[in-house]
Amino acid sequence: MTKHTYDYGLIGNCSFQAHVHKNTNIEWMCWPRFDSSFIFGGMLDDENGGEFSIKPEGEIKETHQYYLENTNILVTEITCDQGRYRVTDFAPRFQQFDRYYKPIMLLRKVEPLENSPRVRVKCMPTGDYGRLKPSQYEASNHIEYLGLEKEVRLTTDFPLSYIVEERPIVLNEVKYMALTWGAPLEAPLASTCESFLDKTKRYWRGWVKNMSVSNFHQKEINRSALALKIHQYEDTGAIIAAGTTSLPEAPGSGRNWDYRYCWMRDAYYTLTAFNNIGHFEELERYFNYIVNISVKSRNRFQPLYSVTGEGELTENILDLKGYKGNTPVRVGNQAYTHIQNDVYGQILASLMPLYVDQRFINLERSDSLNLVYDILQKIEDLMEEPDAGLWEFRTLSQYHCYTYLFHWAGAKAAKKIADKFDNEKIKTLADKVIKLSSEKIDACFDEMRGVYTQAIGSKNLDASNLQMIMMGYLQDNPEACKKHLEELEKDLKSQEGLFYRYKHADDFGEPETTFLICAFWYVEALTCVGRIDEAIETFENLLKYSNHLGLLSEDVDAKTGSQWGNFPQAYSHVGLVNAAYRISRKLDMPNFL
Repeated sequence: MTKHTYDYGLIGNCSFQAHVHKNTNIEWMCWPRFDSSFIFGGMLDDENGGEFSIKPEGEIKETHQYYLENTNILVTEITCDQGRYRVTDFAPRFQQFDRYYKPIMLLRKVEPLENSPRVRVKCMPTGDYGRLKPSQYEASNHIEYLGLEKEVRLTTDFPLSYIVEERPIVLNEVKYMALTWGAPLEAPLASTCESFLDKTKRYWRGWVKNMSVSNFHQKEINRSALALKIHQYEDTGAIIAAGTTSLPEAPGSGRNWDYRYCWMRDAYYTLTAFNNIGHFEELERYFNYIVNISVKSRNRFQPLYSVTGEGELTENILDLKGYKGNTPVRVGNQAYTHIQNDVYGQILASLMPLYVDQRFINLERSDSLNLVYDILQKIEDLMEEPDAGLWEFRTLSQYHCYTYLFHWAGAKAAKKIADKFDNEKIKTLADKVIKLSSEKIDACFDEMRGVYTQAIGSKNLDASNLQMIMMGYLQDNPEACKKHLEELEKDLKSQEGLFYRYKHADDFGEPETTFLICAFWYVEALTCVGRIDEAIETFENLLKYSNHLGLLSEDVDAKTGSQWGNFPQAYSHVGLVNAAYRISRKLDMPNFL
């Protein structure tokens, strides 16, 4: 079986994302939000997904795709019989009038590199997940596509009739294309595109320059951080798990999920990564997202919400071919109905720096201490309630060790907040919850094997329990810590150094692929127990599972090294950043943890 990788680059500006294939086609782009219908969705259906490409008249002989260094600006170079040309794709993002300019606008610069190749430009957007084909008409300098929610306009200096008729065009000078949603580009095309390109380049390079990272695999950290940044929907502060839907965890598995939503759990890990590299703006925006959700939640949080905080994410199956024929294609996610009680602790752990970190002016947070107390009270109330766990089992409810670990971590975070504000009420409740959750965690301990199992009364092991090492639950007992790790290794580690989430059968059978963030958790756990050489070796081995641009998928087939699952997956890039941070701290401070 050949190795499967995703042949896409990702661009975005915290308003939208686009996946650009190595052949220049925009294979996936949802407008106007991450969780809207695609207007280009060839990734899931080459007939109904529309197309936006600049392909040569003949065959592509060679393609080279890369990012402008330390940016989210993507370059695709195409070699064909008539010569070579370059397509530069980006979503404008820069500071303007004391705020970020991040329009729903895709800009494409096309320039000849060798000779005058003939290219065929296609722009055929679609709506309502491929069910709506907009009509189009040519104006003086643009093509309008009518029938979508808002006007979609392609402004270009390519001959419009050649685009509409899909005829080849001789590329003998630089050309520009601006695809817009709603408000069109009314400014001069070429100079505006060049100005936006320069400003966007400077913005991203400034953002990277302000990161605080060591020299340990800095290039890979930079790429992961840049990818993570454009997973935040800046308007509300939500952070999505991935920008795609229904890319299968394994071929034919039926494990095809819509990840274009904000999971409380994923957001916690992403914000930890941003904190580790010295970026905090994302956390402040997320705080506002949580506050707005808490008003509507009536003290019961769902595992996930839409990017605008909507709670109902009804799961539907679309009549599309699916990625490489893998169906079903799902929109929405049934997990919003699940009981996943770890979310409460994750919210508290996520927000803690806003209260206790001296770099934040935290007086403005003091009026939200009631939110901290209410969430802590909810954890106590739910202590005896089984849940679906972080892997979102659809027909299995247990007393998950991981859930209790985050009850414990959330209470620890609340206690730090209480100490900061001298709040005895929160402190008393936090102490109580720490004790209760510790008792539940200890009830998951298998004395025969010396390992904490997936749930109370279960013999199954779970990679999420690597977190017990990383979060310091076992720090007072180093030998127990090492034994716990050894047992998890024996059961869940593949020969290739990858990690399965668990091995037991679930609603869809036994898992076929490994989960990449679990392997990065393993790296962190190795680092914590002092096996630093193994941690570095494992980390560097994991880097080979990226695609040609250093982008990571959700899942990896251990035998073939194939990428599967939604892509790029925020979780996986978070794993890379946090593992690199942990190793670099250990290298700099041998006694760390």
